Amino acid sequence: MPEIKLEHITKRWGKFYAVEDLNLTIADNAFVTLLGPSGCGKTTTLRMIAGLETPTSGRITIGDKVVFDSDMGINVPANKRKVGFLFQNYALWPNMTVYQNISFGLSNIKESMAKYDFDAKNAARLAQILKNPADVTSVLEECRDKDGKLEEKKAILKLIDTFTLSQYTAKTLFGYHLENNPDCAARIAELEAKAEAARKEAQSKGLTLDREFRLCKDGEPVTEVRKLTKEEIDLSVRRVSRIVKIGMFMDRYPAELSGGQQQRVAIARTLAPEPSVLFMDEPLSNLDAKLRLEMRYELQRLHVETGSTFVYVTHDQMEAMTLATQICLINNGVLQQYQGPLDVYHHPANLFVADFVGTPSINFVEAKGLQQGDGSLSLTVLGDKKATFRPAKALNLADWFAQRDREADQKAAELKEKAAQKGYVEKGNKDEVFRYHIAKVNEEDDSLQDIPELTNEDFVLGIRPEFLDIQAQGKLQGEIYGAMPTGMESTIKVRVGEFLLTGVIFGSSLFTIGSQVPLTVDGDQIMLFDRKSGKCITSGSLEF
Repeated sequence: MPEIKLEHITKRWGKFYAVEDLNLTIADNAFVTLLGPSGCGKTTTLRMIAGLETPTSGRITIGDKVVFDSDMGINVPANKRKVGFLFQNYALWPNMTVYQNISFGLSNIKESMAKYDFDAKNAARLAQILKNPADVTSVLEECRDKDGKLEEKKAILKLIDTFTLSQYTAKTLFGYHLENNPDCAARIAELEAKAEAARKEAQSKGLTLDREFRLCKDGEPVTEVRKLTKEEIDLSVRRVSRIVKIGMFMDRYPAELSGGQQQRVAIARTLAPEPSVLFMDEPLSNLDAKLRLEMRYELQRLHVETGSTFVYVTHDQMEAMTLATQICLINNGVLQQYQGPLDVYHHPANLFVADFVGTPSINFVEAKGLQQGDGSLSLTVLGDKKATFRPAKALNLADWFAQRDREADQKAAELKEKAAQKGYVEKGNKDEVFRYHIAKVNEEDDSLQDIPELTNEDFVLGIRPEFLDIQAQGKLQGEIYGAMPTGMESTIKVRVGEFLLTGVIFGSSLFTIGSQVPLTVDGDQIMLFDRKSGKCITSGSLEF
């Protein structure tokens, strides 16, 4: 499967930038989720790769083929990019059976393909099967009803699945009635003679038949522009039906299927043409919670079995975390972070990423302080509480701030240079530093507050709920403000002065609202953010 590469991809309408200067490489056989809030540009990105949306500028490569280049005037149409697209609403035809829905697209394919001698291929395959007639009769015996009568429809479906046949070849095999006469010597000889005659006929034309019964000239397959045969279409339909486990529903109509079954049909239809890349735009959003969980497992299995590259759009972080090998987190058309799920969770690039990923949400705590001689930071948090932050790795804050300022100056210079270029359009939807939320007992409207004058002494701590714990030795005193037990764990709100902290306590403990509890902040994955830029500086431990 191919690598996908996006270089400086931008999509704008007027001054609105849906996607801005996106650089992204999707590795072969990756499962990448495009994650972000509604309107962030993830679906637009997906549609541009698929060829359903034209970028304003940039370059897109799928494998070794450039499918879009604004400078060179290249824009390969969607139907030539060898990709599959799974939509949110399934888009099944209600007047067609499951089989017809899956096969419809295949019947319209017309492109250069290898020439086969299908009659000879099927003859050889049947001869091979008949050499072990006991295998066939065993299958047929499983298809008798309670009265001992052989059920033809059930038997044909069983033959299809057991021997990987098309329905047409399976019907031929059933028609031999081996349950009555398993002696196949004469029929095998007839079938092998037919296959051999086809080989001799090909040789008379200066051609050969390879093991797959493709017509070859000088060792290379002969190609022709043609449509798929009924045999090829049926084999493709049966192949994908086995993958998504819907073989028993072929004669049903969409209205006769559950939501999950309809989704499987839509997936099968998308997989049938064997796309090199499968794009999915929030395909599980219409399903209930239980079915969504089941379909996540199915998508994981499907990714492994097909070996395809999956690109998946969602605003549901749980889907992104559980399905993806890489998460591409976008906000306001700008790439925020592109890493593995656990890296995004434990090592977020900035305040926005830390806030968006994680359920329950991360605790943000404003802090003010200075770095000490031993590398630790002496901080004031939660109003007047004194705390010490110890970086997990050696940190020189002065150097970090200097690098931050250099990067800001470089970005400003690049923007100035870009603005001077002909045709430049200033971005209307400006990028701003993420305004994080501080949970308090008495909430205030953050939008009405002026942004304070910030210095290099201003920080934000990010504390995941699982790192807040109730322990007897805890030096931070709090009051239970709310508790939601689920059996395996409890999500609690703890009041510390005017601030509210969220914690996840594992186990089946019960908590009484209003009770006083000692708190600890455990682990060395407490995050330290620069309040001025919003960037994550490092992670470490916090002591009160």
